Amino acid sequence: MKSHTDLEIYNMAYDYALEVHKMSMDLPKYELYEQGSQIRRSSKSIKDNIAEGFGRRRYKKEFIRFLIFAHASCDETISQLQMISDIHFSDDPLTELLDKYDKLGRKINHFIQYVETSWKT
Repeated sequence: MKSHTDLEIYNMAYDYALEVHKMSMDLPKYELYEQGSQIRRSSKSIKDNIAEGFGRRRYKKEFIRFLIFAHASCDETISQLQMISDIHFSDDPLTELLDKYDKLGRKINHFIQYVETSWKT
């Protein structure tokens, strides 16, 4: 791997952040700067923490620390998506997007385990 863009979890996080950004622009005006802003930040934070951690991969503990931050941001994004779905998309819930983030969270967790046990610095 030469770049963070070689990581599947980074590419998934990037694509999903784009989806969240577009979805959040459909929220009512009064939510654009409250929940809309919050979910955009948390979803983009996932990819950013993966990228920053990869930049510190020479220091395994630092890499893992940033992957854990990415996982926490994924959990936050899921929490925000659930709230937004229940409030604003009750007729057409955001199930597909929630499922994508659930899968991403599992993949980040597996990658953390891989780095902890097998990653060579």
